[in-house]
Amino acid sequence: MRQLSSLDAQFLAMETRRTYGHVSGLAVYDPSTAPGGEITLADVGRHVGSRLHLIPPFRWRLASVPFDLDHPYWIEDPHFDIDFHIRESAVPPPGRPEQVAQTVARIFSRPLDRAHPLWELYLIHGLEGGRVAMLTKVHHAAVDGMSGNEILSVLLDPSPEGRDLPPPEVREPDREPSQLEMLTRAAISLPRQPLRALRGLPSTLVHLDDLPGVGTVPGVGLLSRAAARTRNALPGLPDGDVLDTIAVRAPHTRFQGKISPHRRFAYASLSLGRMREVRAALGVSINDVVLAICAAALREWLDERDELPEAPLVAMVPLSVRTEEQRGDFGNRVSMMFVPIPTDVAGARGRVEQAHATMAVAKERFRAMPAEILQDVTRFMPPALAARAARVTAQVGGVGRLRPLNLVISNVPGPRNPLFFAGAKLERYFPVSVITDGVGLNITCISYRDHVDFGIVADRDQMEDVWPLMDGIGRALDALHAEVVGAARSTAPASAPDPSAPTPVPA
Repeated sequence: MRQLSSLDAQFLAMETRRTYGHVSGLAVYDPSTAPGGEITLADVGRHVGSRLHLIPPFRWRLASVPFDLDHPYWIEDPHFDIDFHIRESAVPPPGRPEQVAQTVARIFSRPLDRAHPLWELYLIHGLEGGRVAMLTKVHHAAVDGMSGNEILSVLLDPSPEGRDLPPPEVREPDREPSQLEMLTRAAISLPRQPLRALRGLPSTLVHLDDLPGVGTVPGVGLLSRAAARTRNALPGLPDGDVLDTIAVRAPHTRFQGKISPHRRFAYASLSLGRMREVRAALGVSINDVVLAICAAALREWLDERDELPEAPLVAMVPLSVRTEEQRGDFGNRVSMMFVPIPTDVAGARGRVEQAHATMAVAKERFRAMPAEILQDVTRFMPPALAARAARVTAQVGGVGRLRPLNLVISNVPGPRNPLFFAGAKLERYFPVSVITDGVGLNITCISYRDHVDFGIVADRDQMEDVWPLMDGIGRALDALHAEVVGAARSTAPASAPDPSAPTPVPA
């Protein structure tokens, strides 16, 4: 058995009837490249089934400890049934994106069954142009963004013909432990829990006021500074100084209320080439461009509704701290930055420059903090108390003084080469991610080949329609590209022809 880390367990504990801990991806395929020119549910089952031995989380089921005395364990499900996890759906003709998005939102708004391994895959028929889609749901307790990409790399192939796979190992399935066995394990683990908390104490106290939202609590800054002075005074301990804390509190928006059990979803693809041209012209990163165009779309959307705050919105930007040695380890190795995004800046170029400057400071602060800070923080409380604290935090997030952010913006680099599932060519991959109380909007994108695929998830009661926001992101990129790249091209002097150059030959 494999025990969940304290951070993994938090993604389970945060779930309520309104908040879900799974993440999803909507993959759009062209079935014409597959054998027979189609993809059936049986094809999906055979393809996934042939690779289950390479995807351990797809076979893991939870084994809980009675009374939450310790974190749960993953066991290999002795009664695993792949047919339970692979399902079929369809959209009515003509299969427009809005219809697909409604189907995705409905499927996403259902929790995963904890009596089984925590994943599902839906084959969705009826998309425009004869395309099919596959919606995957995997619980965040089992994977983070990087390990989710590792699962995709197992399921997808570099050519329609597939590839050779290592054979599965012959092994006996896990035996389901009894409640008495789980209680015995918890009893053995209880004396180690204070030691587990103490291991994270030195680094966590020093950086306590750097944690998102915690710095707004009275007395935390004083405690953190006192811990830093103590740490520096003790011989043999590393320096605890970090950059000065920037007191950031998010302005109030409609995204910070309690969420409902229902979601809205919108998706679109933008040109990666255009983003690269902006990056080259301004000397910024693709992530700076993504933050700037998201800020522009949010500024427009809120301004049209007379809800634009004077202060910049604050976004959480998730980051992976998974090392090369931890590849294939699954579970969660994540951290985060909370950064103001330039919704208060009117000009397209100015927004990119402001995003670049803000991210530069945030990255310096992030590098000054321990990579395992979230893991250290989650070790402090006993598992039973931590589970209840996670649920309470999810329910009151964004309320009162603890208002650290407005939304999540995540940019994930993806593959540049075409990929295939059972011979069908992957054309697009749109992320579908998590929202919680106080954070009712999530914008996530992933690059694939020559485009960047955006997925927006919002609470159905907080946003009446998310498609205008998605359209606004596209308009923002067009405007930014025209201002930065188009203007540079129009003012560039025409170069004189080189008389020594060979004469072009028509193709």
